[in-house]
Amino acid sequence: MGDVVNLNQFRKRKEREQREVRATENRAKSGRGKIERKMTRNDAKRQQQDHDGKRIDNSPADDSA
Repeated sequence: MGDVVNLNQFRKRKEREQREVRATENRAKSGRGKIERKMTRNDAKRQQQDHDGKRIDNSPADDSA
């Protein structure tokens, strides 16, 4: 027979683990210097422009017409 599992404890443990993962990501994100944040922002912008430049129809991404 399988082990008995308390679902409340399982749920709470899972939530704690998710919070810890999120906290680790936030610490890594906010622990960077101003130059690193700016470089990351510029890289994302450059990638977006490169992606938009390869569009076949050459129209803006958001057609408001």
